[in-house]
Amino acid sequence: MTSLKSYCYVAALIATKACAASAPARPPAHQAYVWHHVKIVAGGFIPGIAFSPCKPGLMYCRTDMGGIYRWSAVRRRWIPLTDWVGQKDWTYLGGESIAPDPVDPNRVYAAVGMYTGPNMPDGAILRSTNQGRTWRITPMPFRMGGNNDGRSIGERLDVDPADHAVLYFGSRLNGLWRSADFGTRWKQVTTFPVKGAQPGGAGIGFIVFDSRSAALNQPSKSIYVGVAQVGRGLYHSSDGGHTWKRITGQPDNLLPQHAFLASNGMLYVTLANGVGPNGITGGGVWKYNTHTGDWSDITPLKAGDNGIAPCGFAGLAVDPRNPDLLVVSTLDRWNPGDDVFRSTNGGKTWNGMREHAVMDATLTPYLKWGNPRPAFGWWTGCVAMNPFNSDEVLYGTGATIWGTTHAQRAGTGKSIPFTVWANGIEETAVICLLSPPDGAHLLSGLGDIGGFQHNDFTRSPLHGMSSNPIFNNTTGLDVAWQHPSLVVRVGTGKPGHSGAISTDGGTKWMPFAGEPTNMRGGGTVAISASGSAIIWSAFRTVPSVSFDSGATWANCTGLPQGAVPAADRVDGNTFYALNRSTGEVYVSHDDGRSFALAGTVGVPGGKLVVSFGAAGNLWIAARAAGLFHSTDAGRTFQKLPGVDKAISVACGRAAPGAVVPAIYVVGTVDGIGGVFRSDDDGNTWVRISDRAHRYGNCGEALAADPRIFGQVYLGTNGRGIPFGTIAKTQ
Repeated sequence: MTSLKSYCYVAALIATKACAASAPARPPAHQAYVWHHVKIVAGGFIPGIAFSPCKPGLMYCRTDMGGIYRWSAVRRRWIPLTDWVGQKDWTYLGGESIAPDPVDPNRVYAAVGMYTGPNMPDGAILRSTNQGRTWRITPMPFRMGGNNDGRSIGERLDVDPADHAVLYFGSRLNGLWRSADFGTRWKQVTTFPVKGAQPGGAGIGFIVFDSRSAALNQPSKSIYVGVAQVGRGLYHSSDGGHTWKRITGQPDNLLPQHAFLASNGMLYVTLANGVGPNGITGGGVWKYNTHTGDWSDITPLKAGDNGIAPCGFAGLAVDPRNPDLLVVSTLDRWNPGDDVFRSTNGGKTWNGMREHAVMDATLTPYLKWGNPRPAFGWWTGCVAMNPFNSDEVLYGTGATIWGTTHAQRAGTGKSIPFTVWANGIEETAVICLLSPPDGAHLLSGLGDIGGFQHNDFTRSPLHGMSSNPIFNNTTGLDVAWQHPSLVVRVGTGKPGHSGAISTDGGTKWMPFAGEPTNMRGGGTVAISASGSAIIWSAFRTVPSVSFDSGATWANCTGLPQGAVPAADRVDGNTFYALNRSTGEVYVSHDDGRSFALAGTVGVPGGKLVVSFGAAGNLWIAARAAGLFHSTDAGRTFQKLPGVDKAISVACGRAAPGAVVPAIYVVGTVDGIGGVFRSDDDGNTWVRISDRAHRYGNCGEALAADPRIFGQVYLGTNGRGIPFGTIAKTQ
């Protein structure tokens, strides 16, 4: 029997399609949206933090895949500076290096580019005269690796303090480069002996200027350059880059990570036996007397095998007012954990901060990872000291930024308070999103940090990550639409603990009591609208169904391996499944026990979404093939005109007075890329994204709120979860 709701839906569909057929095509209008972030305070890997040496309170940080940020001392938060990066130039969210101008506090530069693989786009130098509020772009003729190994080495982009129109950049694959016009134009320094790719892939890691060597109104003559390769290491030019020599006496069994030239002429260098951030088993800290040419080993930890410390050293900062005061960080010291060491006598003696550190993760509860206290950190690739207050020390880890204003307590036996300094940074890779019809408005599935139940978008979830079990990556989420307290999730974690069910909307979880045969975790999951059946599918496995909340599983008949399941939101016994290899859609009317071929969109690689507006209402975002719609449970599909590309699709609450749910698409409509909404089943569209909020390679995950018209949640690959709401002026 056809319900009144379904009848009205079909009638509205026929009417709108008829109107669309007679209407001329036109570009989508734009509707103003306000874009916020679902707050997690997930810093991700922070490979670089840079204080301005000429303006108190000003500093920048770079992330490996989430762009560049500026610290607001007034708001005590980081301000994103690269959210304008879009799909076309997504690689610019890889922060290869950051360089505040040492003379003009309004100038800042960034080298951007995410990967150096052969099919990756080239990187660029960004330059700003207003602290990153706007940028000018100089495309570079080579690739950069903000998310490659060795990404915490640096800084490979630097400004000459003696003549701040001069910049040097050390590339990974193409040698040393120089600009004499504030970063606008660049030329390769052909005299530098390292010009191509080097083993390890990190290339030239840092540049250090000795501005004392400059004549009046001239660039520095003395320049130090570090090559991140064992056996090459540190080079020096005494004639402004015309000639170069490798410095003798340096440790040949290690490669340099960071360097800093102190005011007394001591060049401090941290070293490791690999580029990192993983795989390092040895390292050291050395200093080079630029006056005498003598080297000294000042490594904080006792030597291990081969005469080197049993971990790497990476982060380095020196007080510009006191050349004997410095801090360094370990890298890959897994037992007992990374540390930050402080010396007040030029490295003769050191005091670690970890032993007496008191870590306050109130801002980011997930950092406890289910433990009573958060760890001091791992992948500690960078450390920074406030040049105007040496007691203020920050360091970046694989998950966040920690900071203290009491570094002077190191060695006193007093506790050293550390707090999270990552407020405003949202660097996560979003895998899946779910907005249920009741309870929390959003559940997230993320890479590296599992996922969350989001009850309050203005603060990091108080309960931390979804636990019991904690996943490394949550790859699938679903809700029983008619009983939204029932939620399921799957992901990667410990073997045999890759799926879980919640009976309270995702607050508390219980692991599935069993798993399908040959299941290795990950995949996708669907739960029927009635909550009676769960289907779990993973790559190269036949989807399995459970009727006892995940205790026992049986293969679904009629489905190919890896088919992606989805539950009908109205009919509690119906499931669908998409064969992404072929575009074929299968249907089951017996709670997922058996499936039969329903129809096909004829193109591979799509994403299937089931609308809650009526039974049998399906949408498939088929990327370059566009957007497809079915109202007969997948038997037939109509390709929507005007939608040139559909990366993802989602259904949300209907517009006031509308019969059908609002439809959201990330893709291209009538030749224009962005995020779009349709209130009439795709007959007309409005663009709701803007040039300032494009978030790079976004949209692989997408959800729309079924309770709030106009609210949409956007999954990004590095910028967390932005969510948009209609501007109040609309």
